[in-house]
Amino acid sequence: MTTVEYNTCVDDFSDGVYRFILKNMRDEEKAKDVVQESYTKMWEKVDDISYSKAKSYLFTTAYHTMIDDIRKNKRLSNIDDITQYDIYGHNDQYSDLKEILTEAIKKLPEVQRSAIMLRDYEGYSYKEIGEIVNLNESQVKVYIYRARVFLKNYIGSLDAVI
Repeated sequence: MTTVEYNTCVDDFSDGVYRFILKNMRDEEKAKDVVQESYTKMWEKVDDISYSKAKSYLFTTAYHTMIDDIRKNKRLSNIDDITQYDIYGHNDQYSDLKEILTEAIKKLPEVQRSAIMLRDYEGYSYKEIGEIVNLNESQVKVYIYRARVFLKNYIGSLDAVI
């Protein structure tokens, strides 16, 4: 990849990578650090990466960097610690579906959150998501299905939300 192509990658993909990491980490400064580190890693391997694979490389690298950071800081969430009310209900004082959805996404296990965000927010195929998070295509489908079931149960009826 040339320097011009690298700079094009920065211009074209930075926002998407940042949004993806921010949605998962919910910390702007850490998300910026992860994105910066991902671009640094890409620059170190700029001669080995083709421009056509740059987007996939960035998302994969950012995902793994994020996971490493989370593990390093021991902030992995345990789904078993969530109470039954938290899993299947929301606070009735919320009236904004986006707020409720954001709250529900925060409660998903890390791999489910990443898979559903890559699929529904970023538009990746199951195969591409599998490459990014190191899962096979059927595992990705299972995680996305489980995440959608959780979100459906958490949100409940749209009549209750609106």
